[in-house]
Order: sequence, then structure tokens, then C-alpha cells
Amino acid sequence: MEFERPGIIRPPSEHASYFLPLTSGCSNNTCTFCGYYGSKLKIREVDDVKAEIDAMALYLERGVQIPTMPSIVYAVLRSWDGRRVFLQDGDALVYPFDRLRRVLEYLSEKFPNLERIGSYGTPQDILRSSLDGLRTLGELKLGIVYMGVESGDDRVLQKVGKGVNHEQLVEAGRKAKKAGIMLSVTVILGLGGTDGSDEHALETARVLTEIDPEYAGALTLTLVPGTPLHEEWRRGDFSLITPFDSLRELKTIVENSDFTDCFFSSMHASNYYSVRGRLPLEKARVVGELEDILARRDPELLRPELFRGL
Repeated sequence: MEFERPGIIRPPSEHASYFLPLTSGCSNNTCTFCGYYGSKLKIREVDDVKAEIDAMALYLERGVQIPTMPSIVYAVLRSWDGRRVFLQDGDALVYPFDRLRRVLEYLSEKFPNLERIGSYGTPQDILRSSLDGLRTLGELKLGIVYMGVESGDDRVLQKVGKGVNHEQLVEAGRKAKKAGIMLSVTVILGLGGTDGSDEHALETARVLTEIDPEYAGALTLTLVPGTPLHEEWRRGDFSLITPFDSLRELKTIVENSDFTDCFFSSMHASNYYSVRGRLPLEKARVVGELEDILARRDPELLRPELFRGL
């Protein structure tokens, strides 16, 4: 089956990267809140990936475009600074190890000044990888993995079909760090609904503390039409928390997390209010900022629903 190039979905910090697809879809397609729910994982052939890398090098060296290459390749290359590559799609780390190693080696051969390669990775991807294998990938410039934690509450994780529990999330996060790969994790405010809000926030703070990542970001649950969680909400079986309750959860997470040195943010467009800071250094400031907005409860201070997005 011919590989279909996926649309560009990437972490905000990878905005200046070149987006190189190795897969499309996600291997863990059971998360009930996610647009990848039910997606079919497709693996791209190494020769096809290498052909795109050749096309990248040819364009940057001589300005020559290959007619058979998708136009998006050159649209991205025109503004690429040559420093970073982001591997697509939903969890490119599922790409078979030997193939991934060959791709990373080829990238380094063609672009010796490349500084960092990044990828989404599910906890399952990391757990099934050997520590030595991850270290090898790190040596080949895989410098950061973005892992969705979502929640630290086992009940929430089971209900949304995450496929791992609290303990496995911690194991995966620590394994990536032990391999020398930076870890950026995301959690989702509101994923426990109204009934599970408090436990979700407290357990999420606990799992973040135990993983102790270099970067952590909070998103706010945005229901995706067609997903099981959206259908639950339509039936009245799932209740969304209010915007101010999402900030209360955020405050609980920041207040109860204990990091060594983590850049924490809620800058994602799904959030009603954005905070950022290095924790624990700036914890008091961030908590104080959230306390202030919760005390004022002025809807004008929140991002309008119309401007929230994934």
C-alpha cells in the first residue's frame, strides 16, 4: 500500500523544524479523546525516506526541485534553518529500530550540522525499546521525545484507553531520561471530567513529580467530534469542567508537582489561560498568578472559546 503523507501535527517548540514523515497514524489508536482514535498505522519505506532527504539536500545545495516530490517539502525547506528535524507522525518512535537508525545516520550524513532530531513517542514505544537502543538513537541526534502522559490517575487512564497505567508512565519517562534523551510531556486538564477532577489533578501532579521531565505542558480537553469521548459527552455520560475549574486543576498540578528543573507551560491554544515558568524556581509566581485569576473570575481574562484550538 502506497504511503500517504500525513498532515503536519507537531509540538509548538518544533515550529522551525523540517517535518520528515516516517509513519502516518498512531500505533496506540485507542485513546478515546484523540483524533488518531481508530487510525491505521502506516510505515514508510526507508528508501522513500532517503529519497526525500536527498531531495532536501539537492534543493538546499543547488536550488533544484524534483517534480515528483510533494510541494510541501519545498514549502517547508524555504524557511528551514537546517538545525532541527521533527519525525512524523503521531508516534514515529514506533518505526522499527534498524530502519530508524539508518534514517538518522543518513540525516547526519547529508546534514552534518544538524543539531537535534525530535519525535512524538508513546509510553509503549519507549517501554518496548531497549535502553541501549535508545542510547544509540540519542547518539544519532534524537535529542528529544514528546510523550503524552495525559493523566496520572489510573482510573482516568483506563477509561480513556491510554493503554498504560501510572507506574508504566513513570517507567517510560525515566527510561528515556536514563538514555540521555530529553523528555517533554503533556497532560490534559479536564480529562477526568467533573466527577474525577480533583483526583485527576493530584495524581497528575504525582506522576509528573515521579517522571521529573525537562519540559511539561498542560493542554485543556477539547472534544473531537467522532471520538468516543465526544459521544459520551453527547449522551450525558461525561461532564466537562468549566474554564475556571481547568485553571483550578492547573494550579493544583503546579502546586503539588516537585521538579528538579522543569520548564512548565500552558501556552497551547487549547488552554483558557497561559502560564509559563521554570519550576521549582518560579513556582510561587506561577501559583500566585493562577490564584489571582481564580479570585477575580473575570471571563474577559480567558481565551474566548472561539479561539481555542488543537
